[in-house]
Amino acid sequence: MIIITGAAGFIGSYLVSYFNRLGHSDIIIVDEFTREDKLKNLENKQFDRLLDRDELFPWLRKNGSMISAIIHMGARTDTAEKDREIFERLNLSYSKKIWQFCVEADVPLIYASSAATYGLGEFGYSDSHRMIPFLKPLNPYGDSKQDFD
Repeated sequence: MIIITGAAGFIGSYLVSYFNRLGHSDIIIVDEFTREDKLKNLENKQFDRLLDRDELFPWLRKNGSMISAIIHMGARTDTAEKDREIFERLNLSYSKKIWQFCVEADVPLIYASSAATYGLGEFGYSDSHRMIPFLKPLNPYGDSKQDFD
């Protein structure tokens, strides 16, 4: 079974479609489902269940042994949002909890970072960890993604 966080978003819903085309419907969809437009992204998709993002960790405690991979696309992405606590909670702490589960359960994790971690791009777009001290994200969203990276 595959978990896709942020699965009701644009990229996440396309991942669900991709796995459906490969014949997979054993997918757990994790997101925040209060926006109706996001639910439309899941129309005509096959999956096992919808989980609100706040239900993921209790569900994993009971069912984690069934998981073959987690694709973590979920994040608060509003670059105009200035409340750092939101990004700390949803992008950094939540991602760390997913990573911790994957390490302890030996489950592969695929994670989406963001170009926002590179700031203005004046140092290029290398994934080298040596470059991180030089990169200056322009907003709390970019900071939160870089902090997890």
